[in-house]
Amino acid sequence: MEETLFTCELVTKEWKVVGMHITAPFPAGFPEAALQIHHEFWEKRHVIKHAVNRNVLLSPFICNEIVATYFACLEVDDLTSVPEGMMGFSIPATRYAQVSCTNKTIEKGYDVLLNWMHQNGYRQKVFKAFQVEVYDIQETAEEESVKLLIPILEGEG
Repeated sequence: MEETLFTCELVTKEWKVVGMHITAPFPAGFPEAALQIHHEFWEKRHVIKHAVNRNVLLSPFICNEIVATYFACLEVDDLTSVPEGMMGFSIPATRYAQVSCTNKTIEKGYDVLLNWMHQNGYRQKVFKAFQVEVYDIQETAEEESVKLLIPILEGEG
């Protein structure tokens, strides 16, 4: 994991996801709100059908600097069965700036990624897009691999 930490790159991703969400004041309610929904969802994730990988937690979110809505989801290959109390939706193919970090270095990961985007002339796409955090959960590990993805405007770079 150490060799790839803080390596930035461009990727194109799309997902179908099923999960739960929370909305809280931003920044005052975070990271507590994110940790709360991660924990609640983790205990219920077994009810999701068609999961691609039950140990990879996707957290798309939107933020207007007043409040943020943060999701805890699993990627699925079919959205026809969404458990009660959860939401299923598709995130369309989007070009992202991505950095690898760990659950203990997320703040530094964002600093590195935003600086890299600025140095390379990329601007964040804010409409019809989510920022996404992807957690590779290893229940016995103290530190887990995380990918941070920020959508960028098309035609940039």
